[in-house]
Amino acid sequence: MNKKVWYVTGASKGLGLALVKKLLANGYRVAATSRSAEALKSAVGAVEGDAFLPLGVDLTDAGSVSASIKQTVEHFGTIDVVVNNAGFGIGGSVEELSEQEVAESFNVNVFATIQVTKQALPYMRKQRSGHIINISSIAGFAAATGWAMYAATKFAVIGLSEVLAEDVRELGINVTVVAPGGFRTEFLSQQSLVISDHKINDYQAIRASHERYLTMDGKQAGDPEKAADVFIQLAEMPEPPARFFMGTDAYNRAVQKTKLLTDDLEKWKTLSSFTDFEA
Repeated sequence: MNKKVWYVTGASKGLGLALVKKLLANGYRVAATSRSAEALKSAVGAVEGDAFLPLGVDLTDAGSVSASIKQTVEHFGTIDVVVNNAGFGIGGSVEELSEQEVAESFNVNVFATIQVTKQALPYMRKQRSGHIINISSIAGFAAATGWAMYAATKFAVIGLSEVLAEDVRELGINVTVVAPGGFRTEFLSQQSLVISDHKINDYQAIRASHERYLTMDGKQAGDPEKAADVFIQLAEMPEPPARFFMGTDAYNRAVQKTKLLTDDLEKWKTLSSFTDFEA
C-alpha cells in the first residue's frame, strides 16, 4: 500500500523543512513549496526516485497555488495531507505598523492558507478523504504584548480551522489546527521575523517584549524533529483533534488563558445576562 501524499508549504526552513525531511526518510511522497524551488532542493538535499516534488510557488497568487496543487495530483495521483505551514512573525503596536506590513502579514499567514485550502478541497472532496493541518501559534490563543497583528493572523487561522473542521467532516476530510509554542528554528531570526521600522517611544512595554523574544533565538524548548514526528502521528490518526497545542510552553499558556477566560465569564456573568428579555 502506498503511503500518503503530503503537500507542505513554507518547506525550505523551520518546521516545514524538518517535516519534509522526516516524511521522505519514512517513505512518504511529498510535494513541498517555497518561493524558490532551487532553494528548496538545496535545503532538502538529494532525494532518490520521484518521491519528492519541489515546487516554486507564490502563495499569494491564486494561479500559482492552483497550478502547484494540480502538479501534485498529476505527479502522485492524489493529495492526502495538506500542511499550511508558511508564515512569518510581525511585531509592533497597531499604530506603528504600516498598511503594507499589515497586508503582507495577512496575505501570507491567512489568505495563503485559505487559498491553498480552496484549491485542495475539490480533490479531497472527490476522493472523500484527506487531512488539512493548519499551523497557527500559541499566539493565536494566548497572545503576548507587542505582537497584536501576528496574533490577529493566527487567531484567524484558528477560527477558520475550527469551523472548516465542522464543514468538511461529513465529506470524510479531517482538519487540525496546530498551535505551536517556541521551537528551535529560524523563526526568531531576522529572516522570519519582522519588527516595524517605525517605533513610537511611548510603547516601552512593547520594546521590552521584543527584546525578550529576540534573546530566545536558539534557546526555544521545542525540538523540530519531534514536531515532525507529531505531525505524522496526527495525520495517521483515524480521529485527529480539531485543535492541538504543541509544546509544553504552548500547553501551559493555553491552560493559563483558559483559566483567565473562565474567571472573566464568571465575574461578568450577571452583566452578560442583563441583556436578555425578561421572561
